[in-house]
Amino acid sequence: MSEAPAGEAHVSEAAPPRVVIADDQALVRGGFRMILRAAGIPVVAEAADGAQAVAATLKYRPDVVLMDIRMPEMDGLEATRRILAVQACAGCRIIILTTFDLDQYVYTALTAGASGFLLKDVSPEQLVAAVRLVRSGDALLAPSITRRLIKQFAPRPASHPAGYGDLSELTPRELEVLRLLARGLSNAELAAHLTLSEATVKTHVARILSKLGLRDRVQAVVLAYETGLAAPGQD
Repeated sequence: MSEAPAGEAHVSEAAPPRVVIADDQALVRGGFRMILRAAGIPVVAEAADGAQAVAATLKYRPDVVLMDIRMPEMDGLEATRRILAVQACAGCRIIILTTFDLDQYVYTALTAGASGFLLKDVSPEQLVAAVRLVRSGDALLAPSITRRLIKQFAPRPASHPAGYGDLSELTPRELEVLRLLARGLSNAELAAHLTLSEATVKTHVARILSKLGLRDRVQAVVLAYETGLAAPGQD
């Protein structure tokens, strides 16, 4: 695990997102590091396997972890679970790196709390935009690919999947917002569809996440499909 100078671990909230890159291929790590640093985004550590990724995240508390799924010793899925189980890492966002957009491990990682995924052939602009997006608290969610993942890998709808709050806790309006979230609508699109202000939409989304014990919009979308509230191909 290569480490950045200790001084990089202490930055203000207004600073660019701090990143850990976890991938067993040195060329991938090096390429991503060069792209991010060229955009003014500091890479505070690199990891060649899941165990190193967990250690680096606990040490440096980055804003974002770029996490490869298939690594030796400990894979990215287990590393994601361990990181997100630590309360001190609650603010960390994990982006899954994969070479396949329809990868069962990607779906499992999303249900475990990852904030989205990127294909490794992503453009430099998309990589930088993704890191900044998830750092802001949003989810990196491509609706079409996510629906395909869910259609292929999600279990049959259950009224109350284990580990989540109960949909009966939501108001009719919140259920409507959740259905629309599952279609991949942005806050602006939700506001236009529901004739509400974006501030009101954000409040609804925050309440949905809080009531259901969800980390972000990715988990909200997954839950909507797993409960049958939404279905692949549904308008």
